[in-house]
Amino acid sequence: IYEYECQKCGRVFEVRQSFSDEPLKTCNDENCNGKVKKLFSPPAIIFKGSGFHVNDYGRGSNGKKPGPPVHDDLCAVIDRHGVTRHEFIANSPNELWLSDITEHWTGEGKLYVCAIKDVYSNRIVGYSIDSRMKSSLAVAALNNAVARRRIEGGDVAGCVVHTDRGSQFRSRKFVHAINRHSMVGSMGRVGAAGDNAAMESFFALLQKNVLNRRAWATREELRIAIVTWIERTYHRRRRQASLGRLTPVEYELIMNPAVIKAA
Repeated sequence: IYEYECQKCGRVFEVRQSFSDEPLKTCNDENCNGKVKKLFSPPAIIFKGSGFHVNDYGRGSNGKKPGPPVHDDLCAVIDRHGVTRHEFIANSPNELWLSDITEHWTGEGKLYVCAIKDVYSNRIVGYSIDSRMKSSLAVAALNNAVARRRIEGGDVAGCVVHTDRGSQFRSRKFVHAINRHSMVGSMGRVGAAGDNAAMESFFALLQKNVLNRRAWATREELRIAIVTWIERTYHRRRRQASLGRLTPVEYELIMNPAVIKAA
């Protein structure tokens, strides 16, 4: 299963293809037909000695499969060919949020980042950075996003929060935080990176523009660089084709000026 993102309408969808098939070039929506880019490929086949090993992206770093989902998958749809795929579409702010966690090494050890993206504008509405990947990391990011949107006058009640099946998102603390804010949880059924491809694409940008630019001596040094890039570059300088060549902040200012007064 391959993940694609349309550069015209912004849709993220899955297509079942064999290794010999040509990559998809246009959106599979008959009313769009915009150009697409590939976000996710099937597990790689890695040769080891005389045999080969299939790199199972559905497993965690400890080799175990993700636990059972604690929410229904509200972003999965079945297309006219009977294939299940995911659509991440929002017509207004605080309608659909995506969240995921990434990590990077520093001279002091790993640094973990949990980010939450509003699908409507691709804006990172909340994030949390810590030296440990515990449930509190995800809860802090969610609370940060809710507080920011409420300061701006937004209402998060009923907002769908879609995540993968990581243990931090399946924890009681995170589920309770979602319920406390009157939000709705959504969780993929496949435990693969492609299930949350729209969030993975943001982390790919973060990795290219910040994480892999150089070696980081301390966690604080990397933390400052991440926050600066998100708030100064990603939000206010980087124009996105899916937003009509606007930045996330510009898009919200034009489409919903009342939502972003505090930005």
